[in-house]
Amino acid sequence: MTEVAIERGMEEVQIPRSILKFISFTIMGTMLWVTINLLGWAINTKLTNSNITKTTNITAEYRERQLDCLTKNIYHEAGSEPFEGKIAVAQVTMNRVNSGQFPEDVCKTIHQKNVFYEKVVCQFSWVCDRSLKFKPVNSDNYDESTKAAQKVLLENYRLPGLEKALYYHADYVNPRWGKEKVAKIGHHIFYK
Repeated sequence: MTEVAIERGMEEVQIPRSILKFISFTIMGTMLWVTINLLGWAINTKLTNSNITKTTNITAEYRERQLDCLTKNIYHEAGSEPFEGKIAVAQVTMNRVNSGQFPEDVCKTIHQKNVFYEKVVCQFSWVCDRSLKFKPVNSDNYDESTKAAQKVLLENYRLPGLEKALYYHADYVNPRWGKEKVAKIGHHIFYK
């Protein structure tokens, strides 16, 4: 048995080397365990608090098609409205896409048709009124509609107060929906 002498005041204490090794390994093991747990905690905290962007399979072609559909919808529904009115129509369209009550695709939401009492009803009236061939009559309004679509679709720009708006109509009609009014912008009244 190998012994190590440690001076304590005036006395000399003899501790066996095996006990010293055991204490040393226990301390090292505890420190390793604490280090691993702290490292795990730090990684989990960093991952939880970071803004990791989820990847999607959205292609440039798909995004362009969405942008084109949204631009046409803004142009037909709010082409002569102020820029804020164009943004509002785009926002309602995106609110519908994200609501779970409508298709989860911009173009499918815009072109959605329902049948009520044997009559085809479009979500957006211009879809039923217009042919699929399209050429803008007012290029300035179309350009501004494109800018509004880009801000809402690509930059996630939103107007306050319209976060839950799913419906709107022109101020010269009264469909008597019985829904809660949230805003009036230009010639449109918005509801949730």
